[in-house]
Amino acid sequence: MTRFILIRLVQTVIALIGIAVLIFVLVRASGNPIDLLRSATSTPEEIENLQRQLGLDKSNWEQFRIFMFGLVQGDFGESLLKRRPVSTMLGEAIPNSLKLTVPAFVISMLVATALGVFAATRRDSFLDNGVKFVAILGQAVPGFWLAIMAMMLFSVIWGILPTAGMGGPAHYVLPVGTMAFFLLPGMMRLVRSGMLDVLDSEYIKLARIKGLSERIIVWKHAFRNAMIAPLTTAGMIMAGLVMGAVITENIFNWPGMGRLVLEATYARDFPVVQACTLMIGVMVLGMNLLVDIAYAYVDPQIRYQKS
Repeated sequence: MTRFILIRLVQTVIALIGIAVLIFVLVRASGNPIDLLRSATSTPEEIENLQRQLGLDKSNWEQFRIFMFGLVQGDFGESLLKRRPVSTMLGEAIPNSLKLTVPAFVISMLVATALGVFAATRRDSFLDNGVKFVAILGQAVPGFWLAIMAMMLFSVIWGILPTAGMGGPAHYVLPVGTMAFFLLPGMMRLVRSGMLDVLDSEYIKLARIKGLSERIIVWKHAFRNAMIAPLTTAGMIMAGLVMGAVITENIFNWPGMGRLVLEATYARDFPVVQACTLMIGVMVLGMNLLVDIAYAYVDPQIRYQKS
């Protein structure tokens, strides 16, 4: 098991270095932020001074060296527009995003797992047909439309929930509910299909022949083996939620990482875009590592096959 984890750690570090290089190249290929910062009356001397202040007068190799050296030290540089340390901006935005993504993830996973299992054990029943309908509907409805309709219904028409911003518990209902519903359908379908495959297997039939109770068969034997595919999806969903919150945070005016990266992208704020994208990459790689480790505990055969 230790060797398995070490191999995954080395692979994660190599992937992270590749992501950092790719981010540096792509961000600079998007355009020059000086074009947005200078005015129509700016003189060549003013533009040159601005480039020197922002460190854009250096060669790409020198900028890359400074970028990588800063990453090692945990220094993401300074925002080109707000003139604030990027690490401070991330420290303010990430907790706000987690306040939405963690509750949405937990709620959606618990509800999806329960409904998926119950639908699989009651195949073609009213509950099963309802789960399939919700899954199809949820995957067909765009996330931004759902958020706007929820705001219109609960805030504008009924007036029972606030429209936007951070505050008390009521401010969390719409954004968390919107994100949870967006995640729910895919996970429900995965859990249901995984459970159906396992429940039709020979060892489940043997367990029934032995006289084991249906509760033990479903939750102790079938559920554990059916969770391999949902584990992969759950890990990727959690990793991508912070980036996926761009729509939700902008609609509900939530000061999180999603809104920060969108504003920085529009302004070509290199340090902020680099830091946000890198943090998302770290989350994705970290969740992949945790999923691989969880695989090894759910199914011990995987650790030997993959290592």
